Amino acid sequence: MSGGRRSRRLVVDETATYVWSVRHRHSVTGSCAEVLTLARDGTRTRLLFRSGEGRFVPDGFLHSGCVAVRDASLNLHEPCVVRAFVDEGARRGLLDRSADLDGWELFQAVAAARAVDG
Repeated sequence: MSGGRRSRRLVVDETATYVWSVRHRHSVTGSCAEVLTLARDGTRTRLLFRSGEGRFVPDGFLHSGCVAVRDASLNLHEPCVVRAFVDEGARRGLLDRSADLDGWELFQAVAAARAVDG
């Protein structure tokens, strides 16, 4: 993972370590997106959070890495949030192959898990 993005390591257990980064993607034809990239053993999964009706990403009002709906927000720069996305993605079998996925499909489960964890 290169290109000036800050990559970080997330050690899940003795057999699984992910390299992850967060970036903002602009679009001239559609909505902007916040992108959480998770890489492990040659597999790269991108969770895309596109702005849209009731879904918010940084656009000058929110801080970098923030993805939000009306009643909840998550900071993709926080390792505990990334770990919650890894756990939920792995539980659903989504991290076994390289893919671009809709991160909003995992958002509510991760937000609920973070609310319980405090």
